[in-house]
Amino acid sequence: MKKIHIIHENDDWTKHLTKRLEELKLPFETWHLDQGLIDLTTQPPEGIFYNRMSASSHTRGHRFAPELTGGVLAWLEQHHRTVFNGSRALQLELSKIHQYTRLEASGIKTPKTIAAVGREQILQAAKQLNQLPFITKHNRAGKGLGVQLFHSVEGLESYISSTDFEEPVDGVTLIQEYIESPEAFITRAEFIGGKFVYAVRVDTSEGFELCPADACRVEDQFCPVGEEQGSRSMFEIIENVDVKLIQQYERFLMASGIDVAGIEFITDSSGEIYTYDINTNTNYNADAEAKAGKYGMLELAKFLGEALEKEVSN
Repeated sequence: MKKIHIIHENDDWTKHLTKRLEELKLPFETWHLDQGLIDLTTQPPEGIFYNRMSASSHTRGHRFAPELTGGVLAWLEQHHRTVFNGSRALQLELSKIHQYTRLEASGIKTPKTIAAVGREQILQAAKQLNQLPFITKHNRAGKGLGVQLFHSVEGLESYISSTDFEEPVDGVTLIQEYIESPEAFITRAEFIGGKFVYAVRVDTSEGFELCPADACRVEDQFCPVGEEQGSRSMFEIIENVDVKLIQQYERFLMASGIDVAGIEFITDSSGEIYTYDINTNTNYNADAEAKAGKYGMLELAKFLGEALEKEVSN
């Protein structure tokens, strides 16, 4: 029997989708790829495949899950299986360098960024950027890994010389200009099937590591999902989003082979928009969705169900 196959490494992030699939009575199977094998002499099972492998898998002890997933996706694609968020999407998930170069090639503005391997090279990159303040982040990240704000090169030097320095899993640290929103928020636009679903306004006044998922931990602390920031929730679904920007994102996703994603952008004091993150393993905030009456995982389950129906009828 053909079914929906979900490729992942985190049950906490996947159960919200499987719950919706169960509600819709859709047949599915989860593939937890923290370990496993690929028999290249066999045919993959029938059905459709949805990849939600995460760039932050190593923080949960699943260091080689993305590499295994890359092999599985190549095997599936070799046999012409229907795959959502396939090999090209995984490449972007695992590298912000790939994200920024492809975004810029598509005419989408990103913050000035220099990539470096080696502590001396990180310092050199900060000097070369020649812009204060600046931030560091990991090239292969998720959950805001490695994001630090610096107001001087000396502060960076002190940090990378200390035991607090976080070595990126792929060795690549990014030095990036700091874009400050005058109202201390960023916006995350959600797409399913390559089409815009809704946008979430995220309050950044409490810092950078702002994961929208309900089951998100950063350094053993729950991220403040749904907490009230004054009179406004930290995560709030909004209506007014630049239509031309959304259309530009949709064209980018189609050209990049990405079916499901959350794209984050920030607007500076002059109104300039900078896009700085594409998350192909996107999650949704339950409190924000309940208030707005919009449900990302339900829409995703419907999308997968329609794709499965089409597959069965072929």
